[in-house]
Amino acid sequence: MGVQNVMSENAQNAFNLFKAVEGKEEATGEWFEVTQEIVNQFADVTLDHQFIHIDPERAKQTPFGGPIAHGFLTLSMLTHLGASANAENPDPKRHEGLMMGVNYGFEKVRFISPVKVGSRIRAHKLLSKVELKGNAVQSTQTMTVEIDGSDKPALVADWLVRAVYA
Repeated sequence: MGVQNVMSENAQNAFNLFKAVEGKEEATGEWFEVTQEIVNQFADVTLDHQFIHIDPERAKQTPFGGPIAHGFLTLSMLTHLGASANAENPDPKRHEGLMMGVNYGFEKVRFISPVKVGSRIRAHKLLSKVELKGNAVQSTQTMTVEIDGSDKPALVADWLVRAVYA
């Protein structure tokens, strides 16, 4: 059996396992506190020092009543928030022969509610769509970031991830 056949077999097996749970919520991650320190560090890295994020006194004068996290900070946290949800992975066979996973982008991102500094957030993962792409399985994961104590989520994003198999 040649390398190409093995690659196709691993990807095909993984695809079948992912396809079996397509359309179902897979997991909920752990809570994560968004601190002023994290917001300030993100502001420094991105050079986005808008007062609504880094100046608690001025931010108190806004309708939010205090500083809020950057929307892109919340989006960037999907990697961490999603990883804590992956701890609940129900079928490790999906990853047999996995060489790497790559971020392929986003179909849609919506920032629904601001995340106030001091809030806790966590992600819910829904496997929305699965496609076989040669030796890769591309999944669309609908990620909803919940804010502890809020009826509305912080964001909802359709995240494309490619898992490449050997």
